[in-house]
Amino acid sequence: MNILLQHSQLTTNNSQLKVTGSKSETNRLLLLQALYPNIELKNISQSDDSNVMEEALRNLQLTTHNSQLIDVHHAGTAMRFLTAFFAIQENKEIVLTGSSRMKERPIKILVEALKQLGAEITYEENEGFPPIRIKGQKITKNKVSLKADVSSQYISALLLIAPKLENGLELTLEGEITSIPYIKMTLALLNEIGVETSFKNNVIKVNPQFTIHNSQFTIESDWSSASYFYSIVALSEIGTQITLSSYKQNSLQGDSALAEIYKDFGVETVFNSNKSITISKINSHNLQPTTYNLKSSPDIAQTIAVTCFGLGIACHLTGLHTLKIKETDRLEALKTELSKLGAIISVTNDSLTIEQSKNLIIESSIDTYQDHRMAMAFAPLALKTTLVINEAEVVSKSFPTFWEDLKSIGFHISDI
Repeated sequence: MNILLQHSQLTTNNSQLKVTGSKSETNRLLLLQALYPNIELKNISQSDDSNVMEEALRNLQLTTHNSQLIDVHHAGTAMRFLTAFFAIQENKEIVLTGSSRMKERPIKILVEALKQLGAEITYEENEGFPPIRIKGQKITKNKVSLKADVSSQYISALLLIAPKLENGLELTLEGEITSIPYIKMTLALLNEIGVETSFKNNVIKVNPQFTIHNSQFTIESDWSSASYFYSIVALSEIGTQITLSSYKQNSLQGDSALAEIYKDFGVETVFNSNKSITISKINSHNLQPTTYNLKSSPDIAQTIAVTCFGLGIACHLTGLHTLKIKETDRLEALKTELSKLGAIISVTNDSLTIEQSKNLIIESSIDTYQDHRMAMAFAPLALKTTLVINEAEVVSKSFPTFWEDLKSIGFHISDI
């Protein structure tokens, strides 16, 4: 499905929207709920990734077969988390597969760590990549080392199953640790259900915890989903306001850095007593070239890059090495698509630089590369020009109501 976003203007200066629960928190808690069934969850993410995760866990519980094929499609988080989860499901044999792009996304670092612990995992096609065959085992070893500079999801996958291991887990992280807020999120959720953990220097310890008391979680809304509305407000007139629910000031999500970053673009965040946030455009003067290290929040890099281009200011973003192995190579995708619009942009393996320019090419077609964040990050530019977004349905991966929400605040969107 391709859509046309005509040059738009917001119809109201005080829109109110409900954003689905955090995909990151939901997927962690769904796995913990499968390990500890007395966990109750509210405000579960409606994203494709979370739906895939939920269905895979449900199917495992329902099946009476010894062997089962589970397809996670494009859901990278589900692939990593379920690899660890299925490794400890005794007497279960799973073939875990995904889309053609998923089969190009590396899984070897996690698989090797699990095998160090005693897991039985083999590759069905290409060494180091899905699909993988997992024969669930009882794991008694409790010490493992893992490269920490590739993906924090490998680390979180191990931590989530750790309390169900007979002797817990001592995980030594090698190299510079990437996306630390996501690791801290995982540990915080374990702590909330009563699991004892420690994180000192480069060693994480998780104690075994075989049962827990009843626990109820109301999942915070997704901050990366909020980023697109921050971009919309930044590109709008002074006085524009959008209220989003439900968010908290002491968020576990690294992407909550948005509230501070977007001050540089004239956007103020107010945390309301009803757990909503109101984001407002308060000034548009003295916008300066910006530099951000986003190693703790790489998922908002696309949004920030597009915002800077739309405002006509230079930016230099670093800490982006994990973007090379996402749904697409996000750095190259940004370079290609922003160049279509007139940006002067360069990328390396872990950085992106946009030169200051007011040269916005009118009307362009944006390819999304089966990447939800490409579609949503570029959408706010409809406040400046007319765009065609190709394969726009990809937003369902994390934000199924995105296009309807944009329509509700005044964007002119039609199928083509």
